[in-house]
Amino acid sequence: MCTMEALRNRKTGQEETEYRMNVITKKELADALRELGIRSGQTLMVHTSLGKIGYVCGGAQTVIEALIEAVGPEGTLMMPTQSWKNLDPEDGVHPEAEEKDWQTIRDCWPAYDKRITPTNTMGAVAEMFRSWPGTIRSDHPARSVAAWGKHAEYLTADHDLSNIFGEGSPIGKLYELDGLVLLIGVGYDKNTSLHLADVRAEYPGKHSCIEHSAVTEAGRRVWKTYETLFVDGEDFREIGDAYEKKHAVRHGMIGNAQLRLMRQRELVDFAVAWMEKNRVES
Repeated sequence: MCTMEALRNRKTGQEETEYRMNVITKKELADALRELGIRSGQTLMVHTSLGKIGYVCGGAQTVIEALIEAVGPEGTLMMPTQSWKNLDPEDGVHPEAEEKDWQTIRDCWPAYDKRITPTNTMGAVAEMFRSWPGTIRSDHPARSVAAWGKHAEYLTADHDLSNIFGEGSPIGKLYELDGLVLLIGVGYDKNTSLHLADVRAEYPGKHSCIEHSAVTEAGRRVWKTYETLFVDGEDFREIGDAYEKKHAVRHGMIGNAQLRLMRQRELVDFAVAWMEKNRVES
């Protein structure tokens, strides 16, 4: 096993202390994925926190390579590559900006360009994956996904402004393909597939909202208005806990990160029923 040694000076000026950190290799990642049940040809939606794994030898690149090798040339990987700062500052996505500057943001925020627009809080792996050779990114200016492999073009095509997570969206298409969801070091609050259940479920208080994003139309930057379902995901962790009590979820570890692998269809179907039973108006 690889190790890293370093000397850390104590702030008190006392003697130096030596510490040792285990380094996770691509082989260890591949072994953990295989033991979890990931196989060649699978279609996999991945949510990951590189920092939660620990020290990965090669960082995000190594994680992506291990995932690609796991699903093989007949498989497909998809990750969220959301750029949600490309929303109206009134929605709270620019907390560092004063209200007097909101109109400036609306006038000047760069139009979404799937080739270069960075992700927001999606993690280092998703940020690298969005521009990985062979990866295709969807056209939604705030809620995009990126995919690589056999079904990448199908999953990312026609990501409509108003249909972020519903039928015909990348998440809806993953359901059609009976794909899997892999969580690496993150919880159900990061599980985008639960938003498909949000679309399908009927519950009190369900409503749409108006959003705005900077996009390019006819070669010009415009501040686009569109309507979409309002979702917040406040109960997604609770849904995940309930789901795991009823259904088989494969668990594992890699470094310091917990791994969870599940069937997306099973998760979404469970979440629809849970929402309709438990979401009530206060």
